[in-house]
Amino acid sequence: MEMRPALTRLTEDEQDFKSLIAEFATNEIMSKVMDMDRRAELDKGLVNQFFEMGLMGIEIPEEYGGTGGTFFQALIAVEELSKVDPSVGVLVDVQNTLVNNAILSWGSDALKSRYLPKLATEWVGAYALSEAGSGSDAFCLQCRAREDGDDYILEGNKLWITNAIEATLFIVFANVDPEKGYKGITAFIVEKGTGGFKLGKKEDKMGIRASSTCELIFEDCRVPKTNVLGEVGKGYKVAIETLNEGRIGIGAQMIGLSRGALECGIKYAGERSQFGTTIGTFQAIRFTIAQAATEIEAARLLVYNAARLKEAKAPFVNEAAMAKLFSSQVAERVASEMLEVYGGYGFTKEYPVEKYYRDAKIGKIYEGTSNMQLNTVAIGLMGK
Repeated sequence: MEMRPALTRLTEDEQDFKSLIAEFATNEIMSKVMDMDRRAELDKGLVNQFFEMGLMGIEIPEEYGGTGGTFFQALIAVEELSKVDPSVGVLVDVQNTLVNNAILSWGSDALKSRYLPKLATEWVGAYALSEAGSGSDAFCLQCRAREDGDDYILEGNKLWITNAIEATLFIVFANVDPEKGYKGITAFIVEKGTGGFKLGKKEDKMGIRASSTCELIFEDCRVPKTNVLGEVGKGYKVAIETLNEGRIGIGAQMIGLSRGALECGIKYAGERSQFGTTIGTFQAIRFTIAQAATEIEAARLLVYNAARLKEAKAPFVNEAAMAKLFSSQVAERVASEMLEVYGGYGFTKEYPVEKYYRDAKIGKIYEGTSNMQLNTVAIGLMGK
């Protein structure tokens, strides 16, 4: 396999942006993290601040009210926010790498003019693909859309939808012609408050608890044909291409989480005394921390390289899968090992490392499980 160079160096502007987000996360988010986790609810004031800072429309062009930034800047924001709270990071990630990107890539001029200004300044978005019977088999959809004059009528349920409580705009995938299989899948933009659409059960999750995850219910939900995103029957392409980009975003979330956990471990190792010295002087602890830092840097290089390739319009599907796969493995491992640095204290909610450990597990599951990423990489290398 021919290896492409790792394009990972930050520009001066990107470094300044990174520092700005890191400062904001430390000053404005950190003190709220544990309370949000206990309540399983995002602080509403934070969402308003994200809009004020332009974090919810990073790639949206200035003509639509966005910041006119880059995909890489969106990843920087996700990474730095996730270092403090992965629940916050995933809200910004879904908004930018899934919802905004889908509309930018597939929306008509009318849809862009109608929705991008709102997504940049006031509306949270959600991405509704998964169902009870379609997880890794993402295109085995039971949600249906039937044509009715100038509208489509949506019927069915969606599960595990991130940002569901905060969102005003939902990108919903439904099949308009089940006999055609995945070629009947179509993407629709559905607004909160549309008749026949309501939120169902909110999931009580192990990790990223402040991030809302809910069921969506569609019963005789009427959506105008003008709200079809892309072409009828081409929703599978919208989903595949958007998720390829979204996986890099999850990679950035996992890097941020890993860095946050590592910093906790380093700090505690310098404070905790045993046998007349701090545990940070013990070789076992020092080597554990050194190994974790090395793996985080390797994961970061994979994620940054995939992002640079995407921005350069070069093939990046395999690199995105590798980045998501490895960064989620590293996050789970680092969070676990840093928890062990704390010993018994790490198993309590008194210290934040316990939360990083709970938050890490989802990285191997959502936006494509680790096995699906391995399958993607294998196909890219060996064919079907």
